Amino acid sequence: MKRRDFLKRSSLTTAGTMLIPNFLKAFEQAQLGTPPIPGKTLVIVQLSGGNDGLNTVVPFRNDIYYRERPTLAIPKEKVLSLNDEIGFHPALEPLKALYDDGLVTVVNNVGYPNPDRSHFRSMDIWQTASRSDQYLSTGWVGRFLDSNCAGSSQNAATCSPHRAIEVDDTLSLALKGDQVNGLALLDPKKLYNQTRSDLVKGLTKTQQSDGAADNLHYLYKTLAETASSAAYVYDKSNRGGAPVHRTSGTYPTSELGSRLKTVSELIQSGVATSVYYISISGFDTHINQPGQQERLLRQYADAVGAFMADMKATNRQNDVLLMTFSEFGRRVKQNASNGTDHGTANNIFLIGGDLRPGKVFNEAPNLTNLDEGDLKYTVDFRNIYATLLRDWLKADDVAILGQKFDTLRFV
Repeated sequence: MKRRDFLKRSSLTTAGTMLIPNFLKAFEQAQLGTPPIPGKTLVIVQLSGGNDGLNTVVPFRNDIYYRERPTLAIPKEKVLSLNDEIGFHPALEPLKALYDDGLVTVVNNVGYPNPDRSHFRSMDIWQTASRSDQYLSTGWVGRFLDSNCAGSSQNAATCSPHRAIEVDDTLSLALKGDQVNGLALLDPKKLYNQTRSDLVKGLTKTQQSDGAADNLHYLYKTLAETASSAAYVYDKSNRGGAPVHRTSGTYPTSELGSRLKTVSELIQSGVATSVYYISISGFDTHINQPGQQERLLRQYADAVGAFMADMKATNRQNDVLLMTFSEFGRRVKQNASNGTDHGTANNIFLIGGDLRPGKVFNEAPNLTNLDEGDLKYTVDFRNIYATLLRDWLKADDVAILGQKFDTLRFV
């Protein structure tokens, strides 16, 4: 049985979430002395479901937009204009304030050749940075983790799950590498306690002998690394059972607000993490879109506004870049259920204090040149990944992405 098949069939595949044995203390000792890794932090916010980009960044000068969306289009007078052509949905006021401060770059028409309109497949493509005809079992952030293991899989300072943390109870494909996976957690203390449960301790009694199969050896190695990273994150963020740092920032009580608050406190606790990953769902708006999307966009903007205010107050604004994407946009023409169906190209947001002054990066969507009713992409999302890897995280983007993509001059 191949290693990946073995892991898929094992309940222990959720390494990084629970079922982590308390053993191999040497791993933990190596981690406890890990110094903070200087450099930049990337925070990725995934809008799951396919957010409607045309009603998020609105082409309010385009008559075709209003013709194709008679009941969904955002009225011109309500749009928060960014330039003479496009503007934000009115629920994005906190994002507009960040834009006015030069902190937000909007990239329009982002996609890839031969787009797939399936949620699952398109998300796989975005998370693995693959072609649409290519199926990969590792994610682009996971391969970034692997790149830190080059030369020595025992290099605890860099080859560690906690270098990429997903604030969730499951780990996305994006954070799964070949040599090391990222760490998934909602609460450092909760994960730490899970690694010390009786169930997990029982597992330690079945650990492999020296002659154990490679599959089992890999599994235990993965679990041990995850346990050590859980201990490391807990020790960095807690002292005597109490958080080392509680942010003074005021966050909304939404799911995204809570998760970005966790990210802020981990950053300010000095946890050596380069990439944080957060997903929020609900953007699949086939029916009665206006109220649902407005509520979600408001939650998004309020949470991001609070997070960036927190970063500014703690002098982290120039060290943190937040990228927001969705797996695809929606079709230009609204459907008969007052919603929109799966489309193709979409916009992404890049937010931070060390970007080339925030702006609208490229041309607005061309509604006169569609591909069977869908927007045509003009920016490959892997150009954005290459820029983030090479210019922000100082990593080998060609090795991680498997080929060279030109970088974009937003960093």
